[in-house]
Amino acid sequence: MRWAVPLAVVVSLVGVAAFGQAMNHMQGGAPTPGGMPGHEQMPMHAHQASVLAGELPTLPGQDAFGAVQEIVGMLEADPATDWSKVNLDALREHLIDMNEVALHADAAVERIDGGIRAVVTGSGRTLVAIQRMLAEHARETNGKNGWVVQAAPRADGMTLTVTAADPKQAAIIRGLGFIGVMASGAHHQMHHLMIATGRM
Repeated sequence: MRWAVPLAVVVSLVGVAAFGQAMNHMQGGAPTPGGMPGHEQMPMHAHQASVLAGELPTLPGQDAFGAVQEIVGMLEADPATDWSKVNLDALREHLIDMNEVALHADAAVERIDGGIRAVVTGSGRTLVAIQRMLAEHARETNGKNGWVVQAAPRADGMTLTVTAADPKQAAIIRGLGFIGVMASGAHHQMHHLMIATGRM
């Protein structure tokens, strides 16, 4: 009697045999029939090390981790770092504030003469972040580029008004909108370093 073997079974058996040969080869075993005589054998862990050498990821996987990691590297590289004053937990709180304002706050932006008015609102942790960040940002950016930046508190958030007498600057402010105004300038990085080193 002839047995009818399904083609799928034959293919599966061939695949299993090929996989076994490959694993035996990578783990340093003797070549199996049909293998590659003379091919250099390499244990599995050595193979993995050779693949990973010089190819480690560079991104930390999360923005806040990346910001903290960068400052940690700077602090460790500076022999003058006063570790008794370093406070990375304070920096973490600030980064949380940035995340809340950027992603969770509601911002109603109105174009006005000379710039914009943004009513920024939220609740809970987002409200706390709005109140802290907008007040700080207004103090930091007021007067730069001829801007007049004012942050007025309200029960559910803050009203941020940014204007300029120069029509060119007024156009820039309108183009930036709320989030662009908040992100403008290079003071954020210095601000983060000052928080981390206890100088705020």
